Amino acid sequence: MSLKRVRSFHSIRQEEVADLVNTIRKTCESKTSCVNLTEMLIAISNNISSRCVLGRKYDRKDGSSSFGVLGRKILMLFAAFSVGDYFPSLGWVDVLTGLIPEIKATFVALDAFFDEVIAEHNRRDMKGNDQVDNKDFVDILLQLQESGTLEFELTRDSLKAILTDMFIGGSDTTSTALEWTFAELIKNPNIMKRAQEEVKRVVGRKSKVDEDDINQMSYLKCVIKESLRLHPPVPLLVPRKTASNVKLKDYEIPPKTMVLLNAWAIQRDPKLWENPEEFIPERFQSNQIDLKGQDFELIPFGIGRRGCPGISFGLASVEFIVANLLYWFNWKLPQTDGLIQEIDMKRMNGITVAKKIPLHLEPTLYSSGFNLKSKLGI
Repeated sequence: MSLKRVRSFHSIRQEEVADLVNTIRKTCESKTSCVNLTEMLIAISNNISSRCVLGRKYDRKDGSSSFGVLGRKILMLFAAFSVGDYFPSLGWVDVLTGLIPEIKATFVALDAFFDEVIAEHNRRDMKGNDQVDNKDFVDILLQLQESGTLEFELTRDSLKAILTDMFIGGSDTTSTALEWTFAELIKNPNIMKRAQEEVKRVVGRKSKVDEDDINQMSYLKCVIKESLRLHPPVPLLVPRKTASNVKLKDYEIPPKTMVLLNAWAIQRDPKLWENPEEFIPERFQSNQIDLKGQDFELIPFGIGRRGCPGISFGLASVEFIVANLLYWFNWKLPQTDGLIQEIDMKRMNGITVAKKIPLHLEPTLYSSGFNLKSKLGI
């Protein structure tokens, strides 16, 4: 990947974060000071993924993202209970309950969406738009498809399958990680204060948070790592299927058996972690365990060859967004009748496990404030 293309990904992230900061800043200046941070984090995650993968935002008339709406619906359907998964001979029950028709309708919509995206890219290429720094992930796939230089045939269906993986794995997991990180920071104000002080010390009096600043924020990285330990976005990881007979302790696992790895349980195992249910970022200051799946007690991104390929991109987005929100704003829970609301940490069911109750917070502008987009030259 060229340096120009990497820089374009960075600029997309900066532009979307600038939009988010300005939106929150305007809220701070209005009478309605409470924001639905969950909704905002979902939007920015979808926008970054959509622009990097598909080349632009795909917004609907109601202001939401068709990219994000389809992704969330697919994840919900994947996690829905299917009688046929457990009793294949009773698979017809899923037709009667409406699960199979809904799955088919959703994937027809996804297929049509990708057809629209591919057609749009083809029309753009016919106009001679071949500048390297304008290419997105779809452009690269189409170029590989046309060149025929791969060891396998990149069919249109294969191309759509790759986009689906990027589509599903690149947005909802990021917003879920962001949401839980902020929930834990609000729940633990002393930790948030320490992280905020580090961000402000590293950035200093500059007009924006630079990508290079993040590398100096060691405590912020510990906060995010601890959040991913307590709240892995995909707690059961991606299912595997055994290729042959396997014996695991006293259990015989036959071939072609679906195997689920419970990352949530592993990362809260008291045999591996001291005070596993508590949010303690400091545990990683002297612990060199990383997030790449090489240390099997911390596997939020999976393990080995089938680990998440987007770990670097996803982590960079989470770190950059959290750093900016801590740099520009102070955060607290809103009050009702003079009483501070308690944060609800209940979880939703699904492939990705987000907060059940959206995160509503009250931001206040840390500095005098200015239009960040103008400072970035956007």
